Amino acid sequence: MSLKLTFKALSDEYRREMLEMLRAGKMTAGEISARFAMTQATVSHHLAILKEAELVRTERQGKYIVYELNTSVFEEIMKWLAAFGRPSGLEKGETRDELDRKRG
Repeated sequence: MSLKLTFKALSDEYRREMLEMLRAGKMTAGEISARFAMTQATVSHHLAILKEAELVRTERQGKYIVYELNTSVFEEIMKWLAAFGRPSGLEKGETRDELDRKRG
């Protein structure tokens, strides 16, 4: 996972909307495209960026490509962000007092 690619993908409101749509379940590119007032080529470009950032996975089903969220990347992002809420050296579930005692 590249944070640079992830945040680039998340920076666009249309891509964020596509991710929101995929929260409900798998969708084909055509189903996604039908909900936007843009060309299918533009939607495909946005989906390619989401795929490159590993935010979505694809699966071929006959002549269709089906998109779904890759939740493991979202979990990694959440863990990375959550680390900013803890002081340096504080382990998950550990209190500040426990950390102070460990440091002596």
